[in-house]
Amino acid sequence: MNFFKFFKQELAIDLGTANTLIMVDDVVVVDEPSIVAIDRRTGQTIAVGHRAMQMHEKTHENIKTVRPLKDGVIADFQAAEAMIQGMIKMVGRRNSFFSHLKMVICIPSGITEVEKRAVFDSADHVDSKETYLIHEPMAAALGIGLNIEEPIGNMIIDIGGGTTEIAVIALSGIVCDQSIRIAGDELTNDIMGYMKREHNILIGERTSEQIKIHVGSALHELENPPEDYAVNGRDLMTGIPKQIKINYQEVAYALDKSISKIEDAILKALEMTPPELASDIYKTGLYLTGGGALLRGLDKRLESKTKLTVRVPEEPLKAVVRGTGMALKHSDKFSFLIDRKSV
Repeated sequence: MNFFKFFKQELAIDLGTANTLIMVDDVVVVDEPSIVAIDRRTGQTIAVGHRAMQMHEKTHENIKTVRPLKDGVIADFQAAEAMIQGMIKMVGRRNSFFSHLKMVICIPSGITEVEKRAVFDSADHVDSKETYLIHEPMAAALGIGLNIEEPIGNMIIDIGGGTTEIAVIALSGIVCDQSIRIAGDELTNDIMGYMKREHNILIGERTSEQIKIHVGSALHELENPPEDYAVNGRDLMTGIPKQIKINYQEVAYALDKSISKIEDAILKALEMTPPELASDIYKTGLYLTGGGALLRGLDKRLESKTKLTVRVPEEPLKAVVRGTGMALKHSDKFSFLIDRKSV
């Protein structure tokens, strides 16, 4: 048994639209942007993760950067395989001839059968011998320490890069859920559009992401507001590089419509919730995870809208990969959560 375990490698993967995290033995060993740089002439992978992100929107015609996932699912199969392979190499795989690779990969709850097959196929191409899938809300619930086997209702709101997953969980299952394709990427696009309309300045994805991190807000009034942020871009009138300063209130205005859509999805999920579980949720509150949970004032805005307590765990970005790791570690116990395919 120990001899077999030595040649077995187990990976928990949160394959996200914006970031991919890999956990081995309860430790997050890879936390990289979900992007790959490819040589157009040869088709070879040049860089993966942070290195590829540094090249993003700065490449010449011989190099392209690809974000293989869109709205939480694989949009470019070849790039996805190249990215997964590159990130597994970062973990440090043993000789694949001897190593038995087992993976649990996290997927959105609204994923179709075709999209599931794409994840399985990508795993097969990186030589996975056992591949399991787990839905994001379940993984997030496990990751923040909820006892999902109890007959108690809990609502998880996981705001990732491509999708917002809202699910009511009880008795080890998803009772009702909403999966909308409005999340971190949409907020980034909102900021880019606002800068173009209101300031006549063109900025890229990376700059927009930095604005979201430094002065992003869901509320127009914050108790501890961040300082104004200097933004560099190209003036649309003159074509010359330009710098302006932007404050959190402007960003809150830019993000307002998308956040309202997330609020509507939460209210819809609450409307679908059976009354006994709704009673539990009134007591337990809402759990906010994913990168979107870090947006300033979002918890307060959701509390105001729903009149329920909103809880943000420590390190909400890692909640999903932690839960995926627990499902991997106790796959016998949590086998009912996971779609399985063995080869």
